Amino acid sequence: MLQDAQILAGWIPQQDREVRLLLDSARFEEAAELFDQVTATAPNAVEGAWNRATVLVHRALNAWRLGRIPTALELAAEGWSELDIDRPSGTAAAQAISMVGSLLDTIGHRSSALELMSRAVAVAREADDPGTLAHCLLRHAHALLFWAVARPEETDVHEQFSAAVKLYEEGLSLADSGLIRRGLLSGGARSLAGLGVTARAENRATEALQLSYEAEDWSSAALAMWVLSGIRHQQGELEEARTFGSRALDCAEKIRDRLLMTRLGLDLATICEQLGDPVGEAAALRRSLAASRSAVRLLQEGLGQALEQRRIAVQAQRSATAARAAAFRDSLTGLTNRFGLERQAPALLEQTLAQGRVPWLLLIDVDWFKDVNDDAGHTAGDIVLQEISQLLRQACRTDDLVCRWAGDEFVVLLVDTSEESQEAGPIVAERIRSTVDDHDWQLVLGHTPQPPTTSIGAAAGPTSLDHLFAAADIALYRAKQAGRNRVEVDRQPLDPGRQATT
Repeated sequence: MLQDAQILAGWIPQQDREVRLLLDSARFEEAAELFDQVTATAPNAVEGAWNRATVLVHRALNAWRLGRIPTALELAAEGWSELDIDRPSGTAAAQAISMVGSLLDTIGHRSSALELMSRAVAVAREADDPGTLAHCLLRHAHALLFWAVARPEETDVHEQFSAAVKLYEEGLSLADSGLIRRGLLSGGARSLAGLGVTARAENRATEALQLSYEAEDWSSAALAMWVLSGIRHQQGELEEARTFGSRALDCAEKIRDRLLMTRLGLDLATICEQLGDPVGEAAALRRSLAASRSAVRLLQEGLGQALEQRRIAVQAQRSATAARAAAFRDSLTGLTNRFGLERQAPALLEQTLAQGRVPWLLLIDVDWFKDVNDDAGHTAGDIVLQEISQLLRQACRTDDLVCRWAGDEFVVLLVDTSEESQEAGPIVAERIRSTVDDHDWQLVLGHTPQPPTTSIGAAAGPTSLDHLFAAADIALYRAKQAGRNRVEVDRQPLDPGRQATT
């Protein structure tokens, strides 16, 4: 175990590596407790100078083995997104890409998994690090092996086993001890057995089994005993085959490898059937079926949790978007407010000028609004403002920005192209004025001697919002002085020092 603790020492923080070793030793409660400590701040928190992508993907594999599917998927996605897949280099990149491939293989996404693991091996070769290369070779070979065993009808089994043996052999030439060597020995033994190379397979499996028991490496032990069970089965030594098969299944159950449990249970049931042991056969089938159901249930629950987390995240995102939008929206009328106008206007003005059009700004003041409030009350005044907001929307064009500036003042920034831009301001302003003037206010105000009207100042020019506003304010002042309910246009060259006289 001490030697195994050095696996990934240069790329993964010590506590993350300890979680992995506890899982390999079937100490799941301790692993879960330590994983919670590691992720107490946040699952994706990585302190220090560690390679973030490598740490996150390794943590995703640990989360998956602990049955925390949503966390595993989240960590894997974030870690994968930080990898430079197009131009990967270095040992950390090789490890991270290989681990992403391993996780995809576990999920069942075989083509992408094999592509990534093959690329990881190539990157590890270029990095010239024997330990990293051996580790990447192990993951790639395991993927080929288990696919050949689990889906023989979908692949050329002999070709898969041969490719796996080649990778295992190269890995064994690089790893002389420890967890990686045990995995290479046991996996290589199973691939050799698949090719019918029985003597070499038995030797490798026996060596792997002895080393695995000493290190409490139940994953490699399960593989080694699976090989020995298969060999004894072929040799007709069914009693010994059953013993190895049962022990292999026990080891797989220790590490909660549900896919391996399912396979081993079926193999053990076949041996028991040939031995005339119906009780053992039934027990093996129950264990296999329980493992299969557990795997499906775990995945379903995990995906359900992931979906719920995604729903919550989308809901939170929508709430945040709505809150940001509300900050720039007038609560009474639903129009853009002053802050929204000030935020959007610079880009709209720039866009209008870039398209060769003249920007217009209309400053609108509701006439006799104080009288409405005094005579009919503030509630009626609010309704009048809401009605005028609707009338403004009707009179303006689709893309015009309509804003409640303050109190009974409104602003319209013209950016639509449905009229000639040289005269768009006066045309739209007059349409607004006549629409409000013709509106029937009796439902809101009853019989009033002076219904609301609008005075409008219009200004144009290739300038800023402040300068346009100042020019429109001067025009609005003229409209008020001329008797209200009219449109005035500021057509003079703009002097920033000009102001309306109040």
